[in-house]
Amino acid sequence: MSKFIFITGGVISGVGKGVATASIGAILQSRGFSVTAIKIDPYINVDAGTMNPLEHGEVFVTHDGVECDQDIGNYERFLDVELSRLNYMTTGAVYSSVIRKERNLEYDGKTVEVFYHIPLEVLGRIKNAARESDADFVLVEIGGTVGEYQIALFLEAARMMLLQDKSDVLFVLVSYLLEPKMIGEMKTKPTQNAVRSLNSAGIQPDIIILRSENAPDEVRKQKIATFCNVDQKSIIAGVDVKNSIYEVPLLFEEQNLGSVILEKFGIEDVPSRMKGWEEIVHNIESNKKEVKIGVVGKYFESGKFVFADSYISVLEAIKHAAWSLGLNPVIEGLNAEEYEKNPDTLKELKHYDGIIVPGGFGSRGIEGKIAVSRYCRENDIPYLGLCYGMQIAVIDIARSLCGLKDANTTEIDKTTSHPVIDVMEGQKENLQQKRYGGSMRLGNYECSITPRTRAAEAYQQKHVLERHRHRYEVNNEYKDQLEEAGCVFSGVNPETHLVEIMELKDHPFFLGTQFHPELKSRPMSPHPLFLSFIKVTQQSK
Repeated sequence: MSKFIFITGGVISGVGKGVATASIGAILQSRGFSVTAIKIDPYINVDAGTMNPLEHGEVFVTHDGVECDQDIGNYERFLDVELSRLNYMTTGAVYSSVIRKERNLEYDGKTVEVFYHIPLEVLGRIKNAARESDADFVLVEIGGTVGEYQIALFLEAARMMLLQDKSDVLFVLVSYLLEPKMIGEMKTKPTQNAVRSLNSAGIQPDIIILRSENAPDEVRKQKIATFCNVDQKSIIAGVDVKNSIYEVPLLFEEQNLGSVILEKFGIEDVPSRMKGWEEIVHNIESNKKEVKIGVVGKYFESGKFVFADSYISVLEAIKHAAWSLGLNPVIEGLNAEEYEKNPDTLKELKHYDGIIVPGGFGSRGIEGKIAVSRYCRENDIPYLGLCYGMQIAVIDIARSLCGLKDANTTEIDKTTSHPVIDVMEGQKENLQQKRYGGSMRLGNYECSITPRTRAAEAYQQKHVLERHRHRYEVNNEYKDQLEEAGCVFSGVNPETHLVEIMELKDHPFFLGTQFHPELKSRPMSPHPLFLSFIKVTQQSK
């Protein structure tokens, strides 16, 4: 029988429930238990694929092609597992399933109730994920914060599970401890109110993780223990870490969180083995030599604030590779639109050891990205293009080296006379019928690696599986011209013959992928292409 741990948030969103959930999983794994994790998003969207990255952060794609919340990426990175469509649900997906069942008379003519059949569907999905994974522990993160009406149905599902067997269910509240500067002390009342909101849903938290800039003192812990009805050893300080989120499992374990969880489940405690995490943290702290990487995108500015979550997997993949090579990554976001407005600013690219152009959609900033590709190509700056970043590089090469001056992608210019990037054949009907959600080329596809290429040197394998999220591709009608200009198509899908990897001859490192290698990078096993890229940035130093 699996044990279930529900993780909810209090006070404000975005305080790190996903990292806390992943860290709890890592701690349990370190004791020899198998773990899986589920993310529940309280949105009517059926999946995260149609959400603007500036509103919701990166869209993470699972191996079986589900477009989901970025927290699934955190789970995969921390737990070193591959999760699937069973590990993600939204309000929209749950409602769609219930409505489909009602239309198919699967409720035998009963009146379908929101506050019974919806939580029942949620419960069924959680148990199905537990059954398929056969995990000892199932972590269920409920997005948003307690007290929001959007998550009431998911809390009801958790309460129903609690009623079925209290010994198999545990609740963790991740709550923010406010420390207003004008007052000069931490205030516990918002956390107390969050607990009361949870109580009103019929749930009492077993463990409270207090997120804060500074460590809460014993007075604050005692007050929360008293007024929230939680023993003090079950109050865990989730203080802001100095260098990386990979310190969090060690931070929690120093406070015996793993032992507390096992005790509450009545499971005999076993020693934890956190050596791998200790080594990662040690490497991060001891790496002094910097590698400076510029990430050229357009999903950075959210009003007056910078929103790095849009490219979180790319940023983490850079870190994984740099840390493993004994380097301290300095990553800066560069706005592609600025290079369109003022081409003279392209000169700043010389100040970076390498440039990455990640994925994206639409025309905004595209000419700036093409200019970045050209500048890196002409000035021998290591360049890694991911999905749209590869397509941008192909457009640049077609225009500059093949003489196809108006070469473009039909995503931007449907009438271009040289569609070097064109919509995939199987995607044309989807676009005509406006079937956008969940209809791209998604998930794992095979890639055959060409021997004696940069890709072959990096992978050391003949065939790999990589994750995709795109509708447009390199137009094979232009392959010969591009190859004559110096392109090497070092990765190709063996069934469709679609280009998966493109690299350029006679350049320190100029490589693009149609897939998203960042999605498979792990802190303890960096992705080969990111490793190769970071290594090259150091060769000229």
